[in-house]
Amino acid sequence: MLTMRPIHIVGGGMAGCEAAWAAASMGVPVVLHEMRPHRGTEAHQTDGLAELVCSNSFRSDDHETNAVGLLHEEMRRLGSIMMAAAGPASVPAGGALAVDRAVFSAAVTRAIAEHPLITLERGEVAGLPPAEWDSVVIATGPLTSEPLAAAIGGLTGETSLAFFDAIAPIVYADSVDLSKAWFQSRYDKGETEAERTAYLNCPMSREQYEGFIDALLAAEVTEFKEWEGTPYFEGCLPIEVMAARGRETLRYGPLKPVGLTNPHQPDVKPHAIVQLRRENRLGTLYNLVGFQTKMKYGAQAAVFAKIPGLENARFARLGGIHRNTFLNAPRLLDGEMRLKADPRLRFAGQITGVEGYVESGAMGILAGRFAAAERLGRPCPPPPAETALGALLGHITGGAEAETFQPMNVNFGLFPPLEEDIRKGRKGKRERARAYTERAKSALAAWIAASEGAASAA
Repeated sequence: MLTMRPIHIVGGGMAGCEAAWAAASMGVPVVLHEMRPHRGTEAHQTDGLAELVCSNSFRSDDHETNAVGLLHEEMRRLGSIMMAAAGPASVPAGGALAVDRAVFSAAVTRAIAEHPLITLERGEVAGLPPAEWDSVVIATGPLTSEPLAAAIGGLTGETSLAFFDAIAPIVYADSVDLSKAWFQSRYDKGETEAERTAYLNCPMSREQYEGFIDALLAAEVTEFKEWEGTPYFEGCLPIEVMAARGRETLRYGPLKPVGLTNPHQPDVKPHAIVQLRRENRLGTLYNLVGFQTKMKYGAQAAVFAKIPGLENARFARLGGIHRNTFLNAPRLLDGEMRLKADPRLRFAGQITGVEGYVESGAMGILAGRFAAAERLGRPCPPPPAETALGALLGHITGGAEAETFQPMNVNFGLFPPLEEDIRKGRKGKRERARAYTERAKSALAAWIAASEGAASAA
């Protein structure tokens, strides 16, 4: 009996691990290549697989009225390794799915290492994969090594698009002054007391807010050097960039003072509120929500000390900044995420122009399934456009305008519009969202059943 040739997957982040898991789960051998620890990146701190380098949140877990929660559910139904690891590693987050990043990474690393069809190889793939690798998934994410990025650019003839991704700081919980801060999720969201008190909140008066903005705008920032002119992703702007757009910008963004009541001064409405989200299961670490920053370390300590409750905060990690690279996917990839210029190469994750941990993992699942089906000689139609998976896939493989392509989180705007008879009677935002999720779940169930039927027939 001939031994089946493996699929080679480059990159051990969310997308790479999901691709490896999906392909191996279909009975196809996989070699997963991860360059750490032999070569590090500007953002990673460990050599663990699926390391979370920015936030520890997978965002909303509401699969009934939220697009990202729907994507969670679809991934679970397809056997996602991320979603399986996230459950035991979860920490209270007021309706969001947030994890202890060390526990999460350890679980994924262990599962990959123990799978009999997955071989983990440490070392950099410096340049295009060897010609004898006839099926490759490149899932190197936003921190693709320079030799590989240059090789991809040379192959595609496209200048890689890039933007900065900024990392939020993390503080020790016991250094937050609880005589000024308090525990509460916005609008008391969550079904348990732990969920309803998942965030730490630091209130600001108008005077404190104005002083904070002054300090923020005057702070020293990291020089871009050769990255000068690289655009930011709008969903992950450094806080000082937001502040420079207008003094009130932060009050309508991460510092919005709504849905929260200060128990220390219940009759005083804060002018702005800084939220900190639980970072680990022990509750010893919290990250500053929306506080991605390019400020220099010394400046960060001084500026953040102006936030009531954080005057004496100790930081487990200060904020940082790194470059993020992605392909012009609508121009370069086909409907199965293959590079048109070299179809043996598939791409998955953030390098394709989806944004976010969950979206990256979702595209990894699809790339792994497409590659495995191709190896097995089975049909593998793409998921319906009515699903979150199909909506994201459609966006990056032709739904977006190539000339203006930008990274995108999953949202209902990517889905086909609801038919008039479905919209009828669904006048509220939540009801319309529920109609999208109901339609998606039905479409996904039919797609899974058809895929399983095709596999059995083969």
